[in-house]
Amino acid sequence: MALAVAAATTQAQVVTQLAKESTRVPLGLKAENKHQQHYTPVEIDMDTTSTYYIMLDSAQTMIDQQRWSEAEAYFTRALTSNPTHPANSMLLSNLATLQRYQGRLSDAIKNYSMALDLTPNAVTLLLNRAAALIEAGETERATADYERVTTLDPTDVESRYSLGMLAVETHDYKRAEDLFEQIKRINPNSGLASEGLGMMHKQLGHYDKAIELLSEVIKARPNARLLANRADCYLTQKQLNRAEEDIRSALSMTPDDPYLYVLRAKLSKLRFGRDDMERDINLAVEHGLDRKLVEALLN
Repeated sequence: MALAVAAATTQAQVVTQLAKESTRVPLGLKAENKHQQHYTPVEIDMDTTSTYYIMLDSAQTMIDQQRWSEAEAYFTRALTSNPTHPANSMLLSNLATLQRYQGRLSDAIKNYSMALDLTPNAVTLLLNRAAALIEAGETERATADYERVTTLDPTDVESRYSLGMLAVETHDYKRAEDLFEQIKRINPNSGLASEGLGMMHKQLGHYDKAIELLSEVIKARPNARLLANRADCYLTQKQLNRAEEDIRSALSMTPDDPYLYVLRAKLSKLRFGRDDMERDINLAVEHGLDRKLVEALLN
C-alpha cells in the first residue's frame, strides 16, 4: 500500500519563506507552489486484514474526500493499534501534515518531532518541521533544522534558500548572499539563487537589480508571489503599466490573495484613482486582512 496525503499536499503548503510574509508585503506575499509539503510515498507490505491497514485505508479515503478531521482520527487509531509498526514515522508525518492544514501548529510540530525520534536523519521530516516552526514563529528551532539538513545532505538547495531568506529577514545580507551563492555552486540551473538574491536586493532597496533577478526566475517559472514582488518593485520605480500587468497576471493565478488587492490599491493611489483604491482596500479586507494593516501598507 502506498500511503499518500494527496489532497493535503496539494493545498497545505510548506512555508519555506518567512513567517512574516503572512503579515506584510516586503519580502513576499505568499509561499509559492514549489514549497509544497514534502512527502515521499512508501510502499508497505502488510496484512491487509489487520486493524492497522484498515485504519490507514480508511484515512486515505477520508483524505481523498478532504475530510481532514476524520482522516486524523483514523491515523490516530492506526497508531494505537500498532505503536511499534515500522511505518509509524511516515504515518506521524502525514498526521502532522493534516494538523498543519487545520492550523494546529503545536500538534503538527509535536508529531513531526515524534516521527524524527523514529527516523532522526530524515531530511524530508526536518524540512517539514522547520517549515511548521517558521509558521509558528520559532525561527531559532527552524534554523537548527535547516542547518542539520545542510549537514545531512550537502546538495540540498532548499534548506540553503530558507536559511538565506531568514538571513535577509534579520538583515544579515552577507550570510544571505553566501547561502545563495552556495546554491549556484550546487546547482547552477536552480532558480532559487536568483530568487533569493532578488528578494535580498528588494529588501535593500536596489529595485533595478531586484527586477532583473526576479525577471530571470519569472521567465522560467512564473508564479503569483514572484509577480507580486516584481510589481511592488515596479510601483516603487513608478513603472505603473508594468506593475499593473504583473498584478493582473498574479490575480489570475491567485484571486484570493489579499495582498494583491493591496498592491492594486497602491497602483490606484499612485494614479489618483480614489474610488478604485477604496474598492481594493475593501477587497483586501474581505479576503482576510485587517483594515489597519492595509492602510499601514498603503502609507
